[in-house]
Amino acid sequence: MCRVLARLCGIGGLSRARRIRPGWRTSLPDGKNAPPTRSQNVVGWGMTENKTKATDVSVAEFIASVDHKTRAADAVVLDQLFRKVTGWTPKMWGPSIIGYGSYDYTYESGRTGTSLATGFSPRKANMVVYIMPGYLELGDMLAHVGKHKIGKSCLYLGPLKNNDMDVLAGIIRAGLDDLVTRWPVHPS
Repeated sequence: MCRVLARLCGIGGLSRARRIRPGWRTSLPDGKNAPPTRSQNVVGWGMTENKTKATDVSVAEFIASVDHKTRAADAVVLDQLFRKVTGWTPKMWGPSIIGYGSYDYTYESGRTGTSLATGFSPRKANMVVYIMPGYLELGDMLAHVGKHKIGKSCLYLGPLKNNDMDVLAGIIRAGLDDLVTRWPVHPS
């Protein structure tokens, strides 16, 4: 117990705040001698930046670099489907996600950020379709899309030949329609 309290108070080594954000006492915008609050949204003090951000990497080059031949062919099909459904040009998000559009969010904690509105990633094990904010209301469509697994905002598909593309298009559209009711969405 004493060791835990000592670590929390910064006794016997660098405190958490000093390790995470060296010089925080002198680097605050208001010059006060206190750690930043959550509302100050200082990266490194309880809040972090998004790891997945839009990049300038070419989507076509990324798809061409996919090693798995079936995934690469399916990525071309999905790219065409997402372009048709959204009407937007894709952009790479991080090293392996092809995203369409973006949305800005602000959580109750004060954390803000930007993320892709929808997209997919040709992963080694599965093709992953990202529907923000998730699949909670899409049970009927999911029952007809074909073989799949779901996560919170991820739809894991095998080869696309096992899935109904019209139903998948409906899922993408429904996800975007739901997202627009929650956050500002921007085309890409």
